[in-house]
Amino acid sequence: MSSMSQTEDVLEELAGLPTLAHPTVSPDGNKIAMYYDITGRNELHVLDIESGERKQWSDGEVPRNARWFVKWGADGDWVYFHFDKDGNEQNDVYRISPRGEVETVIEMDGQVVLNDVSEDGQTLIVGSTRDGQMNLYRHHLESSQTEKITSYNRATANAILSPECDRLAYSTNERDNFNNRDVYVAAADGSNPRNLDIGEIGAESTPVDWGPDNQQLLITDNTAEFDRIGVYDLKTHELKWLGDDQREESAVAFTPDGNRVIGIRVREAVSVPVVYDIESNEATEFDLPEGVARFGYGGSPTVDEGRAVLTHTSPTTRPDLLIYDYSIHDSEVLVEAVHGTFDSSDFVDAEYLRFNSNGIPEAQQTAIKHDPYKSLDIGALLYDSDERPSPLIVNPHGGPSARDTKSFDLYTQVLLSQGFSVLQINYRGSTGRGREFVRELHDDWGGAEQGDIMTGLEHVKETYDWIDDDRIAVFGGSYGGYSAYWQLVQYPDQYDAGVAWIGVTDLEDIFKNTMPHYRTELMEKYLGTPRENPDIYEQRSPVTHIENIDTPMLLVHGVNDRRVPVSQARIFRDALKQAGYEQGSDEDFEYQELGEEGHGSSDQDQKLRMFRLLTDFLNRRLSM
Repeated sequence: MSSMSQTEDVLEELAGLPTLAHPTVSPDGNKIAMYYDITGRNELHVLDIESGERKQWSDGEVPRNARWFVKWGADGDWVYFHFDKDGNEQNDVYRISPRGEVETVIEMDGQVVLNDVSEDGQTLIVGSTRDGQMNLYRHHLESSQTEKITSYNRATANAILSPECDRLAYSTNERDNFNNRDVYVAAADGSNPRNLDIGEIGAESTPVDWGPDNQQLLITDNTAEFDRIGVYDLKTHELKWLGDDQREESAVAFTPDGNRVIGIRVREAVSVPVVYDIESNEATEFDLPEGVARFGYGGSPTVDEGRAVLTHTSPTTRPDLLIYDYSIHDSEVLVEAVHGTFDSSDFVDAEYLRFNSNGIPEAQQTAIKHDPYKSLDIGALLYDSDERPSPLIVNPHGGPSARDTKSFDLYTQVLLSQGFSVLQINYRGSTGRGREFVRELHDDWGGAEQGDIMTGLEHVKETYDWIDDDRIAVFGGSYGGYSAYWQLVQYPDQYDAGVAWIGVTDLEDIFKNTMPHYRTELMEKYLGTPRENPDIYEQRSPVTHIENIDTPMLLVHGVNDRRVPVSQARIFRDALKQAGYEQGSDEDFEYQELGEEGHGSSDQDQKLRMFRLLTDFLNRRLSM
């Protein structure tokens, strides 16, 4: 895409490409609610499946940020959504009607997450951090009363009400093992909870959907190393596993008759839907091009007995909304992705490659010297901008329990439009490779996974002679921001510039100031507490090694971020100044706080602001 132009117009055009988010099928299977910013602003749109008519329900009443999903009311007359202040994720729950009427449904302190709407239309189940940890609350729509129904010390999530509204399934962890997560079934008011004891202690199980008979529960579990799909019979207490445990698969939903299950199968950097016949255990993959298929979150994706709604994308194609008939394995585009002035040939495809890493690259370890780790096969995606010689941006993903895939990534294509090639590495700790691969990162932030990233960089430099060794930068957000900071303090002589966006710099500070469920389910799960492991918290904090910075940096952070508070960037900025580094456009580092923004840019204006900051910095600092 570097051949198009490197003008401001390209950034504006890319930022203005409309994005469709959270497609959710109505209870009667006739309509799809979705966020769509085709007008330039995020709005709620509703599509009639048979006629293809799409109506905009909202006119500025829904959030600018489309991060959070929507849910239909039981009668299909209302759509529920989350609303926060400028991206701070301290959500309340609202609803909107076809006439654009907006009502406040639940206002509570802290973060509120809508888990489920009862099929009788009387009850909402939400998770909330009002009293500290994320627990479940039941809201009565008629009386507008909200009552707390669980009181666990660890986060409670994935709550779903049974079709008859008499029982509630959810996941939480009462074990000493932080890697554990169990499925519970309780009465609808939270009383008499029972652990179903699915899988082994130390594995993670999650309820996904209730069967239409009110007796079957669809779950995802990783006891067998890879995520697998199971159907639990609450009457007989029998559990049937689907598949052969040889590949990563996660459950999505029962079909309306309860005889089949829809799931997602992971294969390298792609994902493909699959439908299982429960009785025969036979699976059939959806017939779709290579790429990444996703189902909406917030309700069943099934339209009727043979059809489901999903999005599909690839590195060169933006997400289309499809309806797929899995009885005949044919699909129809319901909403075609808008590419503006571009077409698929303007975008750059990814080359998938693999390399071996023991976590110790050839590059000198400056902050902490590690001994070799387990040697593992690591996957990566390389995007070639076609510039020669080509500057390269190393772009570690966030999470860290996530992965880079062969899907359309706007930030990647922005970098490519400016002539930068991009390398994304699924370091140990990434998802899609089984639970042990994920757990390689436990107790080791700033260790082997950072060595994997650098080993990947060394691999492509040795393999591809068109990479410009004198113009290499690292850019990442969230845990990718932590990686950007860490790469610059651990391997300072390998980079010519770095951009850390909403990244972690001080582990003890984020432990104290992040939201409660992130404290337990991320920090404690991976690193223990600062009291238990003070050395890890100090030594694996990039700010501890501030004196190693030897390349121009850009620090960017949203002021309303509650996951990774803005204090993280301020601590690093102040430490740089104290160490004698100068701030300025031609100095050692640059610093930007983004107002009206939380954990990442969301709407078109915010995206454009970040695109400009990122590309301006890299073009200046990596100039020939």
